Amino acid sequence: MKRSGLLTDLYELTMMQGYLLRKREEKVVFDMFFRKQPFNGGYSVLAGVDEILSILEEFSFSDDDIEYLKSLGKFEKEFLDYLKTFKFSGDVYSMNEGEIVFPIEPLIRIHSSIVEAQLIESILLNTINFQTLIATKAARVVHAAQGNPVLEFGLRRAQGFDGALSAARAAYIGGVAGTSNTLAGKLFNIPVSGSMAHSWVMAFDNEYQAFKAFADLYPDSAILLIDTYDTLESGIENAIKVGLELKKKGKPIMVRLDSGDLFYLSKKIRKKLDDAGLKDAKIIVSNDLNEEIIHQLVTDGAPIDIWGVGTQLVTGGNDSAFGGVYKLAAKEADGEFVPTIKVSNNAEKTTNPGIKQVYRFFDGEGIAAGDLIALDSEKMEFGRPYKFYHPVYFHEKYIIEGYCKIKPMLELKMKRGKRLFPPESLEKIKNRVQTNLKDFDDTHKRIINPHIYKVSLSEQEKKLKAELTDEFK
Repeated sequence: MKRSGLLTDLYELTMMQGYLLRKREEKVVFDMFFRKQPFNGGYSVLAGVDEILSILEEFSFSDDDIEYLKSLGKFEKEFLDYLKTFKFSGDVYSMNEGEIVFPIEPLIRIHSSIVEAQLIESILLNTINFQTLIATKAARVVHAAQGNPVLEFGLRRAQGFDGALSAARAAYIGGVAGTSNTLAGKLFNIPVSGSMAHSWVMAFDNEYQAFKAFADLYPDSAILLIDTYDTLESGIENAIKVGLELKKKGKPIMVRLDSGDLFYLSKKIRKKLDDAGLKDAKIIVSNDLNEEIIHQLVTDGAPIDIWGVGTQLVTGGNDSAFGGVYKLAAKEADGEFVPTIKVSNNAEKTTNPGIKQVYRFFDGEGIAAGDLIALDSEKMEFGRPYKFYHPVYFHEKYIIEGYCKIKPMLELKMKRGKRLFPPESLEKIKNRVQTNLKDFDDTHKRIINPHIYKVSLSEQEKKLKAELTDEFK
């Protein structure tokens, strides 16, 4: 499906026209990065890279798009003629989708004409920001569940159907075991899961009939919702009756709780199931869960086997947006790239200039020890000590030595508008997340009050930033 170039902010188009009509088509480099971890967390999970590469290959303007822009009365014929044949022809460097990422380091680097770079800003940020937010939330929820499966149940609370699809994709990358979203299951090859609504139970004369009818239909996946009327007095008792009938056929049941005190109820339900001889029955819970609630229930020893997480997962919960930004880092002048900088009275918002690479250093035990933002022209010499400078307070620095590996993070993914590698399976990206998380100390992955991972500037990048800041202040 072609992606319309109109999926951008109007000011991108007005700036594009200005550049084009004034013959400003110089080459530039833009960085996409973020300044603060969401959820007061210790890390984020990069997601949406594969989708943005596909979008950039397809981005174009139809005849209808051109007619609409013409009707606005803002655009010259020369610019509209340019858009008729527009194709992105730039290069894209990116970290791998599923990489563990941190503030201020470039996640994606765009090399193109300034006209092209301006157009793609909005769709790039839209795609990467949302999917990275949801993949990060999912990874935190899955971490809190401590090995028990998490299912994404958020379709009905997501921001539109397109948001629901993107959220299901990103949540699977972040580590969930499946989704309730059937279309997402088809499009992204994600396992789908579901049980019944309270309306199913209410549609029958009594709970037992409702449970039995469902179990007769789906004996291999009977998930019985037991809190329609009275969880402990009727729901679990009727579920046990059906469970014992299925047990004779060698089939287990699952019971689901969607309300009430999940710790208290799960303990009582587990005992009733065990006492009835249904020790292989599993307990699924939902009800506006997030990572903090799951963490507390797991810590308290609640006997819950599967977690269904909806609203708090697919919307981001308390952090409803990821703060990724897109800033000019270098521009062409007289055939060479010169670094650019945005200077702010808020020192944290002063950008890091130049064309940059990110290097991840691993200590002697193979654990990530820190990320170094360096100029792309710098060559890392394995074995020598490196100074890591604080990105704002340059007097704060430390030296890293005795490392076992240096990993360059940004890789060329697209050349002259054509992706260099075919799309990856979500399963591969999901596995990459889990593998990469193992590279980090548990203190960085804590749900509450995580240890801050160090991202620093190289000596050359620090010097360049200081010089340009002084020049423009």
